[in-house]
Amino acid sequence: MAQPAHDATDDATDDATAAPDAVPADHPLLAAARAILPELVEVRRRLHRTPEVGLQLPKTQAIVAEQVRSLGLEVRLGETTTSVVAVIEGARPGPTILLRADMDGLPLREDTGLDFASETGSTMHACGHDTHMTMLLGAARLLVERREALAGRVLLMFQPGEEGYAGARYMLDEGLLAEGPHGAAGVERAFAIHITTRLPDGVVGLRGGSLMAASDRLVGVVTGRGGHASAPHDAVDPITAAADLVLQLQTAITRNVDVFDPTVLTIARIAGGTTNNIIPERVEIEGTLRCVSDATREKMHALIGRVADGVARTHGVTIEMTIDPGYPLLANDETTADWILDLATKLGGPEAAERFASPIMGAEDFAYVTQAVPGAMAFLGARLPGQEEQDAAPNHSNVVVFHEPSMAMGVALYAAAALDFLAG
Repeated sequence: MAQPAHDATDDATDDATAAPDAVPADHPLLAAARAILPELVEVRRRLHRTPEVGLQLPKTQAIVAEQVRSLGLEVRLGETTTSVVAVIEGARPGPTILLRADMDGLPLREDTGLDFASETGSTMHACGHDTHMTMLLGAARLLVERREALAGRVLLMFQPGEEGYAGARYMLDEGLLAEGPHGAAGVERAFAIHITTRLPDGVVGLRGGSLMAASDRLVGVVTGRGGHASAPHDAVDPITAAADLVLQLQTAITRNVDVFDPTVLTIARIAGGTTNNIIPERVEIEGTLRCVSDATREKMHALIGRVADGVARTHGVTIEMTIDPGYPLLANDETTADWILDLATKLGGPEAAERFASPIMGAEDFAYVTQAVPGAMAFLGARLPGQEEQDAAPNHSNVVVFHEPSMAMGVALYAAAALDFLAG
């Protein structure tokens, strides 16, 4: 059970400028991040009150653009989406590092009880993208103040439409990695941070190789012949065929995929029929496939088709299976992952860095960026102090609360990555 909303509100408000317990205060970048934390908290709460969903986020774009311009940077706005891009030019020439934050919320009514809760009534920053934008804005401020230490450029990528809309792909298509109004050429490294309540406050977690799964959408249409429920022998029942299809798909995974190669197939919707005494003609199923290797993903696509054909022949129905490819596998560059873990250790000590033993079955469209540029995504713990993992509401929950002081570690880590990579 999640912590009661009134307690979460008190913790989030009272501790807004407190230092995260897990991170010492002796690193200069971390100290600088903490110094501007009160201002960043105000920005975060402003963003949190007005979440928007999808690729068109005009209110969010306006706030981010305003904050970027206040740093003396030129703002580049997207054409196909409400993205925001800016470039911090270092004092000397060199490569470019991309730092990314996503911007969109979720279609979810917020029930946290926070005094800065969503004002829309139907959308919420339940995945913490408001903190992502805030952390990158804070890092940009630190980097602008340290231009003389940069041999190269920092490309700031504020991306809408991560929650299923492939916003990163739109930005790449607009020329994010090319010289021009929507990006910068010469990007040699990319880095993103995602906040989570699954890690303790201020702890950075990631792994090299597969980090987040490829995600595909499955849609199946099972067509039989309708009839009276009292005489199923005179009909061809699509409901029993659909039920068998669900079970056979689950069995097929356990008998065809290596248990050490994580794969998840979940049928999350079955729809068919109108009442209790009519066998319908048609049943629809819908679900998701998650794989952490491209080879298994390809194998599963073929396997799903074979299983559907077999079930169709067994039951005398027709089954049309459609697989809509979703986000690709997010694979962290091994060298980049090791480097980020090392930076986290330097910022916060050994307890601030955690190497994950296995991938996460969620999906992320930062994968489009890491397909094009060596890079990594890291998770940043933002669990409320004193809260155990099993008691913390997860991302995408209507009652999730993130510990705002954790943002200081994210700000410092973004800034450290750029400063270290562009040290010349």
